[in-house]
Formats: sequence, structure tokens, C-alpha cells
Amino acid sequence: MSDKPSVLFVCVHNAGRSQMAAAFLTHLAGDAVEVRSAGSAPADTVNPAVVAAMAELGIDISHETPKILTVDAVQSSDICITMGCGDTCPVFPGKRYLDWTLADPAGQGINAIRPIRDQIKTRIENLIKELGI
Repeated sequence: MSDKPSVLFVCVHNAGRSQMAAAFLTHLAGDAVEVRSAGSAPADTVNPAVVAAMAELGIDISHETPKILTVDAVQSSDICITMGCGDTCPVFPGKRYLDWTLADPAGQGINAIRPIRDQIKTRIENLIKELGI
């Protein structure tokens, strides 16, 4: 078991919000945290407009693939951050749960995704400060 905190980001398709959040946390915190992302009904691929929006900031998520949310992923995480997936995330005692209300980038163009991306980045920066990493 690792001493570093582990964070799981969950959204419906694991193709937008949760992928951006995981990428920002990995990019900004490096090896100081374990990062996972998953979806309750994962898409086949990450949203190409989300990939483009992240690339604008020098973060390449083109190699990522949406993953299904599993009980094991939740059990293995200290913090579970949901983003519009409702009650599909299993709840376990001793885990910290946060729900971030963010617009869904599905079907949106890059101009609509940029503000969502920037909101996620700000929340990740605040999470890093809160975790002291």
C-alpha cells in the first residue's frame, strides 16, 4: 500500500471531464499522487475536441482510453471525485467523495470545452493545495 494519496475521477463516458481532471492532476502533481479515471458507461474513445483542448496546454491525452468504473477502482482510491455520473459510484466507508458540477463536453466544440477545461484545472490546483502536494 502506498503512502501517497490516490484520486479517482468518475464521469459517465470517461471521455471528457474525468480524462481532463486525471491529466491535469498527473501533469501538475507528478508522482506525488496516484491518479485513476473511469466512467459508468465508458465511450469507445476520448472526445477528440477534449484531446485538442488539452493539447493547447501541452498535455497529450491522445493515448488515453475510456475505462469502466469498477468497485476495485473505488476501493483502491482515497478520494473519489464524481462529475455528473449520479449515484452510479459505489460508496465505501472511509473514502472521501466530492461531486464537481461541470458542464458535459460531449458533443461540444473546442470553444465550449475550453471553459470546462479551465474550471477543471482550477479545481485540480485547489485539490493539490488541499492535499499538500
